[in-house]
Amino acid sequence: MNGQPLKSVTHTDDRTRRLSPQRPSYLRIVDAGSTEARITVRDARLRRALNVGVALLAILVTFPLWVIIAIVIKLTSRGPIIHSQIRVGLDSRATGSGQNDPRRRHDIGGKPFTMYKFRTMQVAAEKQSGAVWATANDPRVTPAGKILRQYRLDELPQLFNVLKGDMNIVGPRPERPTIFASLSESVPNYRLRQRARPGITGLAQIRQQYDSCLDDVKRKVEFDLEYIREPSFWRDLKIMLETIPVILLRRGGW
Repeated sequence: MNGQPLKSVTHTDDRTRRLSPQRPSYLRIVDAGSTEARITVRDARLRRALNVGVALLAILVTFPLWVIIAIVIKLTSRGPIIHSQIRVGLDSRATGSGQNDPRRRHDIGGKPFTMYKFRTMQVAAEKQSGAVWATANDPRVTPAGKILRQYRLDELPQLFNVLKGDMNIVGPRPERPTIFASLSESVPNYRLRQRARPGITGLAQIRQQYDSCLDDVKRKVEFDLEYIREPSFWRDLKIMLETIPVILLRRGGW
């Protein structure tokens, strides 16, 4: 990170007030709930309007491309056009509250949701390997899927996740529950990423390529926490604009 502490919350409860002043302020975010619960009503409405507006516009502009992608996927490999996965979403709960609640016995780190993508891998690609990262020249990726991944076109169906409210255009990338559990044990402060609604793109995505090792994840977490520290309408818009050359120039994708 850049060494600057995250801003502490404006509205604190008794539990937050009892925290030691020496405790890093980004950890106070965990105790006080999600960052989205503490931005102003006006900014929250502006950001939601931005997300819905951009998602609708993007779907309208790219719809002919969706048709072409669907045809190519169907003609070049067996299986469905759309691939869905359970991902870990926003965690808006206050840490420490309701710890004996039986509904939390299977806590996976945030609210689970179904995320959509254009299918880029062979059917049952993870039947033997389980949930693992894709790699450069991954044999499980179809020829059409390789192109889709390079230009990030496989992410287009997530615009519907944005309209549903599961995701934003900008935010930390959501991970699968099994990988999330593993990274939470290996990467410091990994769970703090869930204090912002997950996104299609983000600060980490425009600064770094796909993950290939644990060190990549650690660097991306630093970018994610940097973003979470100062959520705003204008920052989201800036990241959206900076994503365009990343896609067009195929930076960081495989």
